Formats: sequence, structure tokens, C-alpha cells
Amino acid sequence: MNSLSKGHASWLEIDESADGQRIDNFLAKTLKGVPRSHVYRILRSGEVRVNSGRISAGYRLQKGDKVRVPPVRLPAAPGYRPSRGAPIGENPLYEDDWLLAIDKPAGVAVHGGSGISMGVIERLRDERPEQPFLELVHRLDRETSGVLLLAKRRSALTNVHAQLREGMVEKRYQALVLGNWTNKRQSVRLPLRKTLSAGGERRVLVDEEDGAVALTIFSLMGHYGGFSLLEAQLKTGRTHQIRVHLSHLGFPIAGDDKYGDFAANKQLEKNGLKRMFLHAVSLALKHPHSGDRLQIQAPLASELEQFLRSTNRQPG
Repeated sequence: MNSLSKGHASWLEIDESADGQRIDNFLAKTLKGVPRSHVYRILRSGEVRVNSGRISAGYRLQKGDKVRVPPVRLPAAPGYRPSRGAPIGENPLYEDDWLLAIDKPAGVAVHGGSGISMGVIERLRDERPEQPFLELVHRLDRETSGVLLLAKRRSALTNVHAQLREGMVEKRYQALVLGNWTNKRQSVRLPLRKTLSAGGERRVLVDEEDGAVALTIFSLMGHYGGFSLLEAQLKTGRTHQIRVHLSHLGFPIAGDDKYGDFAANKQLEKNGLKRMFLHAVSLALKHPHSGDRLQIQAPLASELEQFLRSTNRQPG
């Protein structure tokens, strides 16, 4: 595609890397650093054209489309520069021509928005300007670390999304919870519903009548003082599924600032646990090109491993 010009409108011809992509997502990627609110503003105003015609934000691009992108000038705060931190994709867990898997650190959102200028996807695109296509396959909560998968081709993205819908992708997490979990293996099927609090905060709750089916299988890995280390296998991929299931059962995740035990969290922070103890330890799927089984693993984050070592493991 042609590069953007800062002084006047540019025309970009869509190739296979953007075929099928929504125009709003395409513009958000193309106009790096521009808030989505501004993207929607220029779409509504008709400044963005496809094949010389106006389109809506939901329009899906087709190979060969010609997109008019207007010049965008946004005032920047003096001295402002997005915080990127250390390169996030220089030591991938796995990479080939179709997929990229990284070990996402805790405290980093997977995408920008809501006051976050640079999430994982923006940082990776910034680090890899030569990569024509790079999209998140799935998401992790900001405070969750571990395996995060991205697609480097649209065909890979659609393939893995189909596997996710069909329950063919195996995702496993490790979580340290408050309390003495006794069952070696337990299936938890509790329907979940998204809601907004009075303050506009997104939350998820168990709702037997109107909730969407959510199934998690928990396996006990060991006891550590007043805590239990669990492996959680997701059978569905609902927002905050593991966190809400465990909290509802009376075993909140250590350090969970949304569904956890806030008094216990304060003490945990004094004892060295300054984040939620939830880690995406492995992801297994069929490779979208070869069809071979692919398993990607991320060792437990060092700060979580250190906290476990400082907590006495109990026998049995």
C-alpha cells in the first residue's frame, strides 16, 4: 500500500492483508496513535471514502478497494511520547509465517483505549513496521500474564477463530486462590452475564437465568499455607470467566482487585504479591497451515514463582 501523507489525503489500495477487515479497525491500525473517537468522527463526516463513496464504520474492505484517508492533525501535549517500555516481541514463545505467540507480562493491556495509548498490539505493530498484517487472536486481562497468540495472516486468524468457536483450542491457566480447595478435579458450569455498575465499570456476574454458558475445569496442584494452586482449563471463553467462577465459589484469586478479597489483597501486597495470581500457562491448537498439533507454553511468571517459593507448601 502507499504510505500516508501528512499534508493531504492519501489513497490506499487494499491488498489481501486487509481483505475482509472492517474499515474502522483498518483506520485504527493505519492511523497509529489516533483515538478511535477521531476515527469514527472522520467516518461519520464522510472524509473517509471507499471507491469514492461514503461508507459506514462496519463496512468490510475487499481486495482492490481504494480508500481515501484524510490528513489527520491532532495536537500533542508538549513532550508527550507514548510509553512503550521494553520491546515486547523480541523473545517470542513461538513464531512462523502464520502465527506469533508472546509471553505477555502482567500490567500490560492487549490493546490501547480507555486512557491506554499503547497496548500489546500497538507496541508489536510499532516494533514490526514491516509486518503487513498482525492481529490479536484472543485476549488476556490486563493483569493476567502468559501465552498470547497473534495472527500474521488473515487466513490464520479466521482459521484459529473457527477452532475457538468449535472448542478445538485448549487453554490452561494457573491461579492461586484463597482457601483450602479439596477436589482433585472439579467441573464448574455457571452461566455468566456482563453488566455495568452504576459508575460505568464493566463487571461479570453469575446469572442462572440470562447468563451465557460458561464451563471451567479446575485441577488441584497443591496447597500453600492458606492458599490453593489450581490449574484451570477453559472450555468456553467468557470474559473474566475463571475469576468470576472462583469468586462465586468462595475461592477468589489472590490479588484480584475486581472480584477478590480486598482486605486479603492488601496483606498480600505487603507480603510481596503486587498483582493478580493468574497466568496463561499453555495454549494448544491445530496449526492453521500444516494442521499439526501445536502446543505453546509460558513458564509461570517469575514474580509469581517467587511468591510461591516464599509461601510454605503443605503436604498432601
